[in-house]
Amino acid sequence: MCAVLPMAPSTYVRHKALAAHPEQRLARAPRDEALQAAIQRVWDANSQVYGPRTVWRQLRRRGLRVARGSVERLMRAMGLRRTMRGRAWITPTTPEMPAVPLPDLVDRDVTVTAPNQRWVADFTDMATWAGVVDVAFVIDACAGRIVGWRVSASMRAAFVLDTLEHAVYDRAGAGLDGLVHHSDRGTQYLLIGDN
Repeated sequence: MCAVLPMAPSTYVRHKALAAHPEQRLARAPRDEALQAAIQRVWDANSQVYGPRTVWRQLRRRGLRVARGSVERLMRAMGLRRTMRGRAWITPTTPEMPAVPLPDLVDRDVTVTAPNQRWVADFTDMATWAGVVDVAFVIDACAGRIVGWRVSASMRAAFVLDTLEHAVYDRAGAGLDGLVHHSDRGTQYLLIGDN
């Protein structure tokens, strides 16, 4: 059985020995079982949103003396995690959007010998003190340098088009014959033709 499962034979033998003789368990095992029950009660009583530090503080308020590291270890073993606060991230593309058959001119080959042969583009969102903003950028594959960028509070097709125009304006004197501009098939890039 140990050969089929990724388990050392000594681990299996130890597990069976502890099951047969529970008095040989670690000294902290009975305390861990009692703490797990208390942690589960605190976590459930507070809508299952508390993290280890808050659960630890709540246990101390109830008179249980326990180390914070023990609470962290036991919650990790129990699979309990805190709920993250903040905005729910929404992907701007929709699964029911029809696939547009666009040719892949790059075919994952970004080897270039000179600037302005291949540009790759993408955008992401960033959290700032004022809120979440979207950042679009165009990178020259030869130099690995951002040649066009824009920051916006909303994701519109004009947002990524402005980024491309910025890159073209920045590199206009260098000659753009034979340039291939590559991006993923995000909605903003697909809608450029509609603007």
